[in-house]
Amino acid sequence: MSRKTPALVTEDPWGTLRRFTDARIALGRSGVSLPTHPHLAFQLAHAQARDAVHLPLDVDAVAQGLAALGYPAIRLHSAARDRREYLQRPDLGRVLDAASAQALSARRPDPAAGVDLAIVIADGLSATAVHHHAVALLHTLIPALADTGWSLAPIAIVEQGRVAVGDPVAVALGARMVAVLIGERPGLSSPDSLGVYVTYAPRRGSTDAERNCISNIRTAGLSYDAATHTLMYLLREAMRRRISGVRLKDETATAQRIVSRGSFLTDD
Repeated sequence: MSRKTPALVTEDPWGTLRRFTDARIALGRSGVSLPTHPHLAFQLAHAQARDAVHLPLDVDAVAQGLAALGYPAIRLHSAARDRREYLQRPDLGRVLDAASAQALSARRPDPAAGVDLAIVIADGLSATAVHHHAVALLHTLIPALADTGWSLAPIAIVEQGRVAVGDPVAVALGARMVAVLIGERPGLSSPDSLGVYVTYAPRRGSTDAERNCISNIRTAGLSYDAATHTLMYLLREAMRRRISGVRLKDETATAQRIVSRGSFLTDD
């Protein structure tokens, strides 16, 4: 009488839920250990996240993409001299180095006129995200912005930049608002997630509470169309109400639910 060979991997009863998420759930077990396949997948994801953090920003490629849209780029650098210093000194990634500040001072428009919006692209913690999605998002965003009639500052690319570096750029360009496109901190299933931070009346010392954030812009996350829709809503409302951050809520999803489900306030 033959004895049945036990299965090498014990499947988790919640395994079917994996199709709904990239999170590492219900991976099963082999004895008391993780099965080989999910173990190797974790190591790969960890390596991809590390690579995303350390990969240099390809400024030339981003600038060429902007040029194809008809927007020549201003190339800038934060006060962090290299990636190592950038990761160890977050404060230096929030300000421009002396050469960049001087280069911007020559571009400032008439203070009485100014511009409505400055767009800043920064590598943040994932140059991979910028390479994959920044110019692609602008392909969708720029036509939408054209319909507003707002004046736009030249687009700035900042190496070794964090979110707050958009503030001194916007101040130097005389912009009423700034939108910073930046690589987000990589997750173990999302090494290429792009974020956009909107600040009305940016200034040196603006806090995170004064910013609105749209995150997870990537192929497996928020689409360019959806991100543009939300971003345009936030920009329009920020301009109209003269506020941003915790005082300005994204009500686009709520509005869509009311339209799709109906409301006793509007139904006849």
